[in-house]
Amino acid sequence: MGRNLRVWFWVGIGLIGLASCSKFRQIQKSEDWRIKYDAGLSYYEKKDYYRTAILFEEILPIVRGLPEGEKVEFYLAYCQYYERQYLLASNQFRTFYETYGRSSFAQEAFFMFAYSLYVSSPDSNLDQTSTVEGMNAMQNFINQYPTSEFRERANEVIVSSQRKLEQKGYDNAYQYIKIKSYKAAVIALENFRRSFPDSPKLEEVAYLRVLAEYKLAQQSLPHLQLERYTLVLTYYQELVDTYPQSPRLKEAEKLYSDSLDKINKLKNNNS
Repeated sequence: MGRNLRVWFWVGIGLIGLASCSKFRQIQKSEDWRIKYDAGLSYYEKKDYYRTAILFEEILPIVRGLPEGEKVEFYLAYCQYYERQYLLASNQFRTFYETYGRSSFAQEAFFMFAYSLYVSSPDSNLDQTSTVEGMNAMQNFINQYPTSEFRERANEVIVSSQRKLEQKGYDNAYQYIKIKSYKAAVIALENFRRSFPDSPKLEEVAYLRVLAEYKLAQQSLPHLQLERYTLVLTYYQELVDTYPQSPRLKEAEKLYSDSLDKINKLKNNNS
């Protein structure tokens, strides 16, 4: 008996699904855009963003310029967002606020344009173009709407984006060290210092500059070694002066001492 009940339950679910699909197909076939508009709003309230998007995309060319067109375009952007089509949503939100600049939804659309770019950005080990675009767009939003109710979230997005870009910059520099491309590592570490002057990773970066320059000096031609070992001393002193309690000092001191020995030998050989 229990098994029969389960069978009939799933049969009932299937029939409901078929009825729902049949109703939706009838709405789609209607030549009255108002029927599709009302149905789209109803589906949206039920969080059926897939069906809402289908209906609104069908009537969009008809309602554009009408009072209903504003809501259709705005909700369509949200449908794309909720369906995780973030780049499409971003473009749709941007189109909305550019088209309906005086709308009561314009400010929210501007925010969602930037936010959709932000959530579309990949992990820090991948290309961060959309992260930069989203961060810049969010800063433009704050500049245009400094008292917006979305300001706090906008600032959080900017901070989060900066952290992701910091991680990307650090990982790039460290990767150069791992593959023994020390000249590129030195350049990348210096760029990191300039780009992220408040980063909590600067202490580690200060040590890595000593290490990368030391390794670069080791693999350099003799006529370049004196200058590069001298830079090791400079970077070591900067590390000591800036981070006197750094746990990396002992490791850096060994590189410093060896660089001093190398400098003395090079000078004696040249004399």
